[in-house]
Amino acid sequence: MFGVGNNGTVEGRVDVVIVGAGFAGMYMLHSCRRAGLSAVVFERGGGVGGTWYWNRYPGARCDVPSLEYSYQFSEELQQEWEWSEKYATQPEILRYAEHVADRFDLRRDIKFNSTVTSISYDDASNTWTTNLADGTATMSRFVVSAVGCLSSANRPRFVGDDEFAGQILHTGEWPHDGVDFTGKRVAVIGTGSSGIQAIPIIAEQCEHLTVFQRTASYTVPAHNAPLDPNYVRSIKADYSNFRAKNSLTRAALGGDTPTGTSSASEVSDEELDRVLSERWAKGGLLFLGGFNDSMVNKASNDRVATWVKRKIASIVRDPNTADLLQPDTVIGCKRLVVDSGYYETFNRPNVALVDVSQRPIERFSPRGIVVDGVEHPVDIIVLATGFDAMTGSLLKLGVTGRNGKSLAETWDAGPVNYLGLAVNGFPNFFMITGPGSPSVLTNVLVSIQHHVEWITEAITHLDAHGFGSIEATSDAQNDWVSHVNGVAALTLFPNCNSWYLGANIPGKPRIFMPLPGFPDYVARATDVQRSNYRGFALRS
Repeated sequence: MFGVGNNGTVEGRVDVVIVGAGFAGMYMLHSCRRAGLSAVVFERGGGVGGTWYWNRYPGARCDVPSLEYSYQFSEELQQEWEWSEKYATQPEILRYAEHVADRFDLRRDIKFNSTVTSISYDDASNTWTTNLADGTATMSRFVVSAVGCLSSANRPRFVGDDEFAGQILHTGEWPHDGVDFTGKRVAVIGTGSSGIQAIPIIAEQCEHLTVFQRTASYTVPAHNAPLDPNYVRSIKADYSNFRAKNSLTRAALGGDTPTGTSSASEVSDEELDRVLSERWAKGGLLFLGGFNDSMVNKASNDRVATWVKRKIASIVRDPNTADLLQPDTVIGCKRLVVDSGYYETFNRPNVALVDVSQRPIERFSPRGIVVDGVEHPVDIIVLATGFDAMTGSLLKLGVTGRNGKSLAETWDAGPVNYLGLAVNGFPNFFMITGPGSPSVLTNVLVSIQHHVEWITEAITHLDAHGFGSIEATSDAQNDWVSHVNGVAALTLFPNCNSWYLGANIPGKPRIFMPLPGFPDYVARATDVQRSNYRGFALRS
């Protein structure tokens, strides 16, 4: 079992090493315990919560309704926890994660402030060794990566960034004691989800805000509000049916808001406006579900995009600013953003928008940011530059598999795997919501639950039948990669440079990483298990 040892020694041996104490890692630990498996979690942060531990920037909020963005493995937990708003804030989600950790006594098997430096497989003993920055190591039969899809902050360098006299902050690594913007001149670089959430709040607090935008994003209103107690009671009266309906949708959410049955390319202008106005008034990620072909039919997508652009123009009073805020890409090929007063913020007298699409940021000066020869004086710079998504945190683990080949070498041309769960050459190594699975295209807590339970069942199957290892075969892996690429090619998702493709990271291979279509994926993964783990090599 796990025990504290001296630096440079093996701390102990467990059945399962889990990396990350976010929602995936916590449930994986709980699931291992229920299956009678010994497990330990290594977490680089000082507490549970994963992305909700690190992303404490102003306005941080989930874009999945709180009654859906929550665990469903415990009916008691579902009934006892009370969410206050339709879309929960970061502090409330973090309190929920902490409550779960305490309620199920998870902390005793989580080692905080523990950074994994390498994970290596020994073929002779069929064991993994996980090494930490403090010099200790732990042996295990299995390793499960629960590092999350959006946990490796992307911090681009700028000429002169070491000369800037003020603070430089990243939304994904926000100071835990907060930031006081009162009387400050602030710059926000980036207008993706974190920037769009933070900008309205910072604008209310600071003296002046300058937003530096390279690519405009489509965003729809959240229309957040306190939860209606009667609505909450109705859900809790039959939570299982609510969850079941959600799991049958493409994104594993919004089962009570069915996708429209018409093509946006075929309806009248009046019908288009009626449907989209209703969706806009309701708000949220299901806006594109008003029609059945928004993400597969370019003509339909164009009509929806044009409608949203007109909406932006009607909200933002300055025509030049409104024009800059209108994207020229497919709507939805980048993750749709859910906002609270974003476009309205640009009507404030203390907010300015600087376009850096054609004339990028030249450099940081001691006093601010220089674009096209013009210095914009600021006191604080906020990098809302997102993440090295899907693979960034996985590759930072320094995983080395069979014959000393690293995961970084194996994925040199892009992430290859089977089911988004396992990689050929890496026996007994699993990924939760890895590339090649629906992950970020879903309510990720539903995808997490599915993967955790699939992995736990696989491990117990091995033990019950006398097998020592499970490994994806090369043929199954190649077929799966072809399948993921084929499904993506049927959609409009690959039609713009998004973090789904890794396009925000210089030098990263351009491959569409998540798999659209949650219910079909679950059916395929279930079929693999029922067919004695077809596509995996099980060895004694």
